[in-house]
Formats: sequence, structure tokens, C-alpha cells
Amino acid sequence: MRSGTRSSERSFTFLLWLVAFAFAGFLIGLGSLVVGDLPQVEHRYTLDQFREGGQSDAAAAALKQIRRARSDNQQQTERTQLALDVARSASEAARETFANWLKTRDVTQRVDQDPGLVARTQQLDGLKAAERTVEEQLEGLAKTDLDLSQKETELEVTDSEQRDAAQRKLDAAESGHELRVFGYRLALTLPLLGLAGWLLLKRRHTRNWPFVWGFALAAAFAFFVELVPYLPSYGGYVQYGVGVVITLVAGRAAINALQAYQERQRAAEARPDEERRTEIATDQALLRLAKKVCPGCERPIDLTNADANFCPHCGIGVFERCPACDHRKSTFERFCYACGSRTDETAMTSA
Repeated sequence: MRSGTRSSERSFTFLLWLVAFAFAGFLIGLGSLVVGDLPQVEHRYTLDQFREGGQSDAAAAALKQIRRARSDNQQQTERTQLALDVARSASEAARETFANWLKTRDVTQRVDQDPGLVARTQQLDGLKAAERTVEEQLEGLAKTDLDLSQKETELEVTDSEQRDAAQRKLDAAESGHELRVFGYRLALTLPLLGLAGWLLLKRRHTRNWPFVWGFALAAAFAFFVELVPYLPSYGGYVQYGVGVVITLVAGRAAINALQAYQERQRAAEARPDEERRTEIATDQALLRLAKKVCPGCERPIDLTNADANFCPHCGIGVFERCPACDHRKSTFERFCYACGSRTDETAMTSA
């Protein structure tokens, strides 16, 4: 009967698992840097690269000129508006003065004031004409601003159409860039995932198993986690597709393992009791007994019954009497815990 795992061995195993996780952590950090820097192998595109240089520059220059002209026109309009306000104020004051003068003339009825009437009327007409001149200037400035505004709108529409066309070209180029970079990342992570699967299948029981598990964890993390932020709209199909394949392979392997286990159990139950007990480690047998299951077939057994020395399901011997002190002990214990006598495995018989 094989001995169980020693406490020191369990400590070393725990330490080796820490090594495996540390190795995986460093590989994950290195992989994240590599995956993140892969876009640098491709040239980045800008919107101006897809706009026709001559037309773009001409449209930008024309827009700049028109906006400068509109700004100058607006300033001139503001100055003309101030001049109009001054002219209107002068005209209004002259009209009030003239109205007062007319009232005085009507009261006095002096004929010698008729030449003054003509002069004042001419003065009012001059002020009104000056006011009208400023108004015409404002109207001209408004028309000019309207024309400039229409030209600006036309140029903005043209510029917008050019930008839209360039944006479509940029989107197409970035889509191709994204596809190529995703291909680089996939070409890096997918073979690592395949290599990790092969190592787990062929090398997980070797002395270097911590590095095998560390590499496998890093490869799985790189493919299923690191690749996620960079997945294009169709990238999920690749990730989920690989997940489906891995699930099918793992599931099929688990089904085959279960069937093989059941076949081994049936074959083991057909072998002699003593031969079966030698294939079960002491620690494993005692652990199963602590769970109140048979160490051989793992079915429930009644450990409280002092007469139950054999499993009622597979017939394996579970308890026996110590040859030295006749104490009832487990058949999987190498030494009797009552007297310390070593079990003579060559003479061991079922009680």
C-alpha cells in the first residue's frame, strides 16, 4: 500500500504553485506590453491624409478670407450704425428746433421771416438726406454681409462634403488597420494558447510542471482577457469560437476520462481485495473514510457499525484487527495507532 504525501512535500508543492502563479504574472505583464504596443508597427491615419490637398487648401483659404471679410464688414456696419444714430439725433434736434420756430412765426406773423423758413427747411432736408445716405450705406453693408454669408455657407457645405468623403475613406483605412493589428495580436496569442494546451497535455506531470501551468495561465489570460479591449466588432466570433472549440475538446476529454474511470473502477472491483488496497494511498484512503465514503469505490458506507469491515458496494476491506494487539484499525494504516505495530503487508488478510 502506497504511503501518503508528507507534510514537507505538501509545503514544497504549495511553494511550487506560488512559483507557477508568479511566473504567470510576469508573463502576463510582458504579454500585455507586447499586445498593447503591436499597433505601433502600423502607420496611423489622419483625416487630412484623405482630403485632396489643393481643394482642401483652397477651400480653407476661401473660408478664411470670407470670414475675415465678414468681420471687417461687421466692424464697418457698427461704425456706420453709430454714424446713423448721430445723424438721426441731429435730424431730430433740428426738427424740434424747426417746429418751435414755426410756432413762433405763426404767432408773430412776420413776413420778413420767410427767407429763414426756406433756409431752415433746406437745412432739415440736408440732414434728412445725410441720414438717408447713412441708411443706404447700412443697407449696402447688410447686402454685402448677406452675400458673404451665402458664400460662406456654400463653402462650408463643400468643406463638409469633402470632410465626409475623407471620413469615409479614413474609416475604411482604420478598419483595415484594425483588422491587421487584430491579426497580429491573434497570430501572437492563438499559437501561445495552442502551445499551452499541448504542454498541459504532455508536460504537466514532469518536474517542470510549475512553469507549464504558469505558461498555460498566462496564455489563457492573454487570449481571453488581454485580447478583449482590442477586439473589433467581429472579434468576438473568434474568441467565442475558440472558447466553443476548447469547451468541446475539454468536455469530450472529461467524458472520456469519466468513462475510463468507471471502467477502471469496474476492473478494480473485480480484482482481489489486497491488490486493490495497495493501489490506494494512505492519505487518500483516510480522507475518504473521514468523509464516510469507501476508499475504493467512493460510495457511502456506515462507519458507526463496529461489524462493518467491508464495503457493501465493492467488497474492499476497510477495517481489520491488529495482529499484535487485536485493536480494530483501518486496513489502509501502515501502523496501528493503538500499539504502533507495523502491518505486515505480505501477511495482511481481511478481517
